[in-house]
Amino acid sequence: MTVDRLRVVIATPLEASLVELIARDERLEVVWEPELLADPLIDWMVGPLQRTPEQQARYEALLDSAEVLFGVPDQSGAALARTVAANPRLRWVHTIPAGGGQQVRAARLSDAELARVLFTTSAGVHAAPLAEFAVFGVLAGAKRLPWLQGMQRAGQWGPREPLGLLSETTVLVVGLGAIGRLTASKLTALGCRVVGVHRREVEAEVERIVPVEEFAAAASTADAIVLALPGTDETRGMLSAEVLAAVKPGATVVNVGRGTTVDEPALIAALQDGRVGLAVLDVTAVEPLPADNPLWTLPNVVLAPHTAAISPHEPRLIAELFAENARRFLAGAPLLNVVNTREFY
Repeated sequence: MTVDRLRVVIATPLEASLVELIARDERLEVVWEPELLADPLIDWMVGPLQRTPEQQARYEALLDSAEVLFGVPDQSGAALARTVAANPRLRWVHTIPAGGGQQVRAARLSDAELARVLFTTSAGVHAAPLAEFAVFGVLAGAKRLPWLQGMQRAGQWGPREPLGLLSETTVLVVGLGAIGRLTASKLTALGCRVVGVHRREVEAEVERIVPVEEFAAAASTADAIVLALPGTDETRGMLSAEVLAAVKPGATVVNVGRGTTVDEPALIAALQDGRVGLAVLDVTAVEPLPADNPLWTLPNVVLAPHTAAISPHEPRLIAELFAENARRFLAGAPLLNVVNTREFY
């Protein structure tokens, strides 16, 4: 069904130039009150703007007038639930993270509410920087980054020992969505032997795809494992103690998906006893990572504070994706990146 006009409320921090980009479509009534939002140049993970009671009432009134929201209010499932319940006109919410389905899940909406409101994510926008980070992790493992750094810290020159070659490296890419497929493509181009783990056959530049049930067996032959999984009930703890017990000794683990996909205590134990030679992690089970977590101090861990997806172009690409989906919504066409409201990815 085509639509003549939509009222879009910007519910999350956004730069003025990108609001203008969205508003170029004259069929969109774009409402943006930046004084009610945090500074768009500040990481949204630090938390929402602290509003006065009057500002909060104004913010919620705007949300309750929207047919479309750009962003989940305050990145909060509870705020999203309040808005959906209070606004029967709301038809579509675009979530900012690629894993925005988890924000929808956190709202605990009823089946009727999930049927009434369409949810989309920014999946794909982050694929390039995350795939590059995954390649960095595989390279760090092949070139023995912990050993090199240890020698440097000790002020020791030598002994001269061989480093790995990518042409002799087997990489298991677990999860062949946009991020996993691009990672596989880049690693294949660098000469790696790449095997995918996925629930079904998809087109990807991999030697073969093995089912999830064979993850442990495939891990036993891999020099590196790249996790590019969404955070769902089905993926929780997929890198399990069982899989880690089967890994090739000294293997590298790279996670550019979600921290919940790893049995973190089991990974820490594997890093401590050397079964895993290096872990390169953009995500952890709890974020920010607690100060007493051993991952901070293990010499064979490289941590990124959930920053590997960020590029200077990220906000523009998200705004462009939203604008394209708005055009599709107005035309009655299928939208990109619709959230699966059974598994919430």
